[in-house]
Amino acid sequence: MKTKVKVLVLAIIFILILAESVYGQPEVPFIGEIIGNTPQDYVFSLRLLIILTILTLAPSILIMMTSFTRIIIVLSFIRNALGMQQTPPNQVIIGLALFLTFFIMAPVGQEINAEAIQPYINEEISFNEALDIAMRPIREFMFKQTRNKDLALFISISNEGEVTSLEEVPNNVLVPAFIISELKTAFQIGFVIYIPFLIIDMVVSSTLMSMGMMMLPPVIISLPFKILLFVLVDGWNLITKSLILGFN
Repeated sequence: MKTKVKVLVLAIIFILILAESVYGQPEVPFIGEIIGNTPQDYVFSLRLLIILTILTLAPSILIMMTSFTRIIIVLSFIRNALGMQQTPPNQVIIGLALFLTFFIMAPVGQEINAEAIQPYINEEISFNEALDIAMRPIREFMFKQTRNKDLALFISISNEGEVTSLEEVPNNVLVPAFIISELKTAFQIGFVIYIPFLIIDMVVSSTLMSMGMMMLPPVIISLPFKILLFVLVDGWNLITKSLILGFN
C-alpha cells in the first residue's frame, strides 16, 4: 500500500515539473488566426455569430411564429380524447405536426426565398433589407391568425400609443398576440373534438351501471367504441383537412 502511495506522489511531481514548460496563453490569438485582424474579417465574424444565434433560436421561431402550436395541441387533444396516453407516440405526433407545419408554411417559405434569401445571396440587397423583407410574409401570416382583441391587449400594455396601420405594429407585440390567439383556437377545436368521445363514455358508463357492473372500468369498454368511431368517420383525414383549411 505504501509503495502505491509513493508511486502516485512521484507521478504527481513529474506532471507538475512538465507543466512548468507549458504556456498559459499563446502568443498569437487563436481568433486572429482564424478570422484575421482586418475590420472586414471582424464584420464577417459578427455576421457568422448572428447566423449561429438565429439557428439556435430556430426551434423557438418554428414553434411560436408558425402553425406548429395549434397543430400539436389539437393532435394532443385527439390522443387524450381517445383515452390512449401513449398512442400515437410523442415522436409520431411531433413528426406529423412538423410536416403539416412545413406544408402550411411552404408558400411563406417560397416567398421568403424568392424575395429575400436569393437576392441577398446574389448581393443585390443588404442583410438588414433581406431581414425586413423576410419578415413581411411571416407578419402577414400571423396577422391573419391573430384576433383583434389579443392584438389590442398587447398594444395597450406596451404603451405603443395609437396604431393606425398594421405596419406600425412591432414584432414584440405581434408575436405574443399571435401565440395566445393560436392557443385559444386550438382549445376551441379540442373542445369540439372531445364532445363525441365524451358522449360515448357517458353512454357506456350509464349502461354498465344499469347492468350492475359497477366494478368494471368504463374505459375498458368505451375505448374500442371510440377507436371504431374515429376510424369509421376517417378522423385523421377530417382533422388534417380542418387544420390546413383553418389557416387559409
